[in-house]
Amino acid sequence: MKEENCIFCKLANGQIPTATLYEDEDFRVILDASPASKGHALILPKEHFKSLYELDDETASKVLVLAKKMITKLTEVLGCDGFNIVQNNGEAAGQTVFHFHMHLIPRYKDDKVGLGWSMGELTEEVKNELLEKMK
Repeated sequence: MKEENCIFCKLANGQIPTATLYEDEDFRVILDASPASKGHALILPKEHFKSLYELDDETASKVLVLAKKMITKLTEVLGCDGFNIVQNNGEAAGQTVFHFHMHLIPRYKDDKVGLGWSMGELTEEVKNELLEKMK
């Protein structure tokens, strides 16, 4: 299913021109129009899923295999030093377009791409609470 007013559905399905790096029956991989670094790409499923919560298991398994394939080839092409694979779910987590997508962000030594967070501490209380609730 596709959403008529979803910009990423339109990009994934070729209704809007993109710099396409890869395409198959399920996905289109494009260069990000606002890249964090040289070679930053997006994996877009052609079907509409709002977030990972809605993604079916078959598509979810395929996307990680595709991410591995793409970063392997992009590392070879770009000569980068590593990759961040980023996938946000929900506004609080930084999702701004509500069509599941995965960022492939090449990293270069001393590139200053800001993807970090402040390290906290896992307390015994929180650890025990979560372990109990996950049973």
